[in-house]
Amino acid sequence: MNTSKVLCGTLLALSIGSGATIAQAAAGDSAYAIDSRGAVVRSGTNLCWRTGYWTPAMAIAECDPDLVKKPAAAPAPARPSAPAPAAAPARAPAPAPAPAAAAAKPKPVTIATKNLFDFDKATLKPGAKETLDREILGKLSSVKAISAIIVSGHADRLGSAIYNQKLSERRAEVVKAYLVSKGVNAGLIETYGFGKTQAVPGVKCSDKLPRKQLIACLEPHRRVEVLVKGK
Repeated sequence: MNTSKVLCGTLLALSIGSGATIAQAAAGDSAYAIDSRGAVVRSGTNLCWRTGYWTPAMAIAECDPDLVKKPAAAPAPARPSAPAPAAAPARAPAPAPAPAAAAAKPKPVTIATKNLFDFDKATLKPGAKETLDREILGKLSSVKAISAIIVSGHADRLGSAIYNQKLSERRAEVVKAYLVSKGVNAGLIETYGFGKTQAVPGVKCSDKLPRKQLIACLEPHRRVEVLVKGK
């Protein structure tokens, strides 16, 4: 089943249970609706109600676990060496087994939007399909059992937050549509738009630069990331 996340929605006051009402969150206070008991309000299908202030960066594990980074698991304690057998003192003790190699954490494939879209556009450029074929479809065959494909769109700081959010969502959906047209199961693909909320660290561009130079400087922020989960 395709899951497409939307930045925010309109929340109406609803009656819950025996009469407890949804408490309207003050601006900037909460990304989710909170009832009079201080708990997150949920729908009949156990989904959390988002307020108009919700953004992917404000997601919590209780409601949107796929958007929240999970803490690294603590390393397992080292296994003690087996003692030498008492019946054969001359025999050297068996060596401790070598620790199993940790499974490599999947990393997203990052594609600069200049290779896929023109500036401020969400239509695939000539040659963009070849880029997706090579960088994404060409690598899916190495994954034996795909559990999810997460496509994330990102924008630079030029323009309003709402405009960049919508633009990044449209670009993620366009990439998804192309993958589906090439035979990828649509139910495995999730799309997200992060607008300008996840800038690439270390990229510094002065607003005093001429427009064309500033657009070129901010190019690393304009990107699409594709993360494939599986074995």
